[in-house]
Amino acid sequence: MRLRILTWHIHGSYLYYLTQAPHEFYLPTKPGKPEGYGGCLGGFKWGDNVHEIPADEVQNHAFDCIIFQSRRNYLQDQYEILSESQRQLPRIYLEHDPPQEHPTNTQHIVNDPNILLAHVTHFNNLMWNSGRTPTCVIEHGVVVPEQVQYTGKIPRGLVVVNGLKKRGRRLGADVFLQAQRSVPLDLIGMDAESLGGLGEVPHANLPEFQANYRFFFHPIRYTSLGLAVCEAMMLGLPIVGLATTELATVIENEISGYIDTNLDVLIEHMQELIANPEKACRLGQGAQAVARSRFSIQRFTHQWNQAFERVMSNRLTLTNRT
Repeated sequence: MRLRILTWHIHGSYLYYLTQAPHEFYLPTKPGKPEGYGGCLGGFKWGDNVHEIPADEVQNHAFDCIIFQSRRNYLQDQYEILSESQRQLPRIYLEHDPPQEHPTNTQHIVNDPNILLAHVTHFNNLMWNSGRTPTCVIEHGVVVPEQVQYTGKIPRGLVVVNGLKKRGRRLGADVFLQAQRSVPLDLIGMDAESLGGLGEVPHANLPEFQANYRFFFHPIRYTSLGLAVCEAMMLGLPIVGLATTELATVIENEISGYIDTNLDVLIEHMQELIANPEKACRLGQGAQAVARSRFSIQRFTHQWNQAFERVMSNRLTLTNRT
């Protein structure tokens, strides 16, 4: 069954992969493109199944399912643009992050047995107190162009983080700057220039751009699991990062890269990869094998279809961790 799904543009990369599912997706827009209302923003090759719809016309349209992706969507936006009957449709809250208040004791804003809370990592599901809300975990799925191959010819590491300077310690701004004193690292992403980085690279151009770097460095202390990590692995880049949150279950030392909580150890490993391109290639092949088995777009869309089927049939058995 091809569903008509309303959701907001919150995380562009995730939304792009979500819309690979065989359904029709509607993105509300507002003049000036305020938060959540950017529609089909540039930099992505949106499919024909992705549609923009003016926010003031949403109530006149028929949908089958609503996906919330932020606190604002759930606490404010739905009451501003949805009709009362639309607010009773099958609903999913897509949670992209672990709790940013207390890491273990934070109650999720959704506490409703009639809404499915979809987490993108098992770490998120473990840490949130989801109360009465049934949950599921749908790990990331990514796709990269088959013709793009890892070369590692640039003897530098690549860091991909949006707004790193403003987001500070949680995203590892200090970790990046400290590592950069000992290892050649390039930063890309929104406002990367403020930390001496290269700026933004459109998502469609990112695979070819990053495939030439020797390794991918993930300086983030506390997050979910960066899509950029999954994309880099799929291309065959070895990953170096902090052994925290979900990344600790993804990267295996000497197999697909290096993880540790000691930055000095990671710096030594990055220096070794700079000096030894053959080893970087071998670890990259290990990372690629993990990505192909764990982060395939086919598995991702299949699990999303299962989630849609679950909410459409109202089979929301409580399966959460509290």
